[in-house]
Amino acid sequence: MEHIDRRMLMAGMILLPVTARAARFGSGAEQAGLDALVRKWANEQGFRGLVALGRKGHATASSAQGFANVEMRLPFDLDVPMAIASISKRITAVAVMRLVERGQLALDTPIARYLPAYRKDIGAQVTLRHLLSNSSGIPNQFGAVVRARPELFGKDMPAGEAVSLFASGDLVFAPGTRFDYALTNWILVLAILETVSGTRFPDLVRNLVTAPLRLGATRLEHLGDSMSYRTLDPPTVWASPTADYLAAGGGFCGTGRDLMRFAHRVYGTSFLTADSRRALTTIEVASDHYALGGRVREVTIAGKAVRCAWDTGNRAGYRSVLGHRLDGKGTVVVLNNTGYSQKTMDEVAEAALRLQAG
Repeated sequence: MEHIDRRMLMAGMILLPVTARAARFGSGAEQAGLDALVRKWANEQGFRGLVALGRKGHATASSAQGFANVEMRLPFDLDVPMAIASISKRITAVAVMRLVERGQLALDTPIARYLPAYRKDIGAQVTLRHLLSNSSGIPNQFGAVVRARPELFGKDMPAGEAVSLFASGDLVFAPGTRFDYALTNWILVLAILETVSGTRFPDLVRNLVTAPLRLGATRLEHLGDSMSYRTLDPPTVWASPTADYLAAGGGFCGTGRDLMRFAHRVYGTSFLTADSRRALTTIEVASDHYALGGRVREVTIAGKAVRCAWDTGNRAGYRSVLGHRLDGKGTVVVLNNTGYSQKTMDEVAEAALRLQAG
């Protein structure tokens, strides 16, 4: 995937001065520390975006550099919607757990039960747990099919048709034995959710997750005025359409404020049962620290290893990180729209989270 190189970022500083438009929402040492951190990353590595810290679902400090929309000179803040890409997977996993709690789904039941038209040989071996942990062994046929039929790129179609086209190949490994970050897993999850519930995926997620959690800005493809960029000088928009059948794995947008709320209310309240929270944060694939819909990893804070739910997103120029301490002592959100290195996004998030030591 193409990234903005350092030379372009430095040129873009003409448009996005490091000293301008730092968004401040907190106070005291934490806010001062975050401002200094964001300035450092902006000066040294051209970071553009929002970094926010929070506790119990509320932002305690926030700092930003650059613009969510360069042409409009719209600054980043906690309420500007951005594409959150693969963080969508964790939202989808929460919707699945809500139906598990209602007895409509089971994580370890073969998916043939839920998709009777699907290949019987594969459907008898693969479970929702395999799909949600990207360990199903079902190959990703999307790239090959779209290369052969480019008119399909970005085209909406029923979930069942997408399953037939992209997610029906022979297994490439035994389910549960390896990790493969394949979007076909999430095409199947969406198809299962719609088939079992009889409800379109956007409506189902709204009813089960975003409405009860009061995530008013978290929805499919509602970006408002924010843009992602290939280059900053001149500003070149980086567009990437997402078809409906890909929504479960990467179609949502959201704000920093909503992501704060989501993390706290999912992991730190009784919105989900204890069993569901445990399932979401139990690593299924040790090689990649992957649980259901996202990773769980340790971050060293004040000399101690702290378990965190750790979700990242990468789509076109949008990059995102949502890190939540599973001891409930803090949350970090990082949002970017200039194709920043995901590795560096993680480093920014970890450094910010350490400001909440305690």
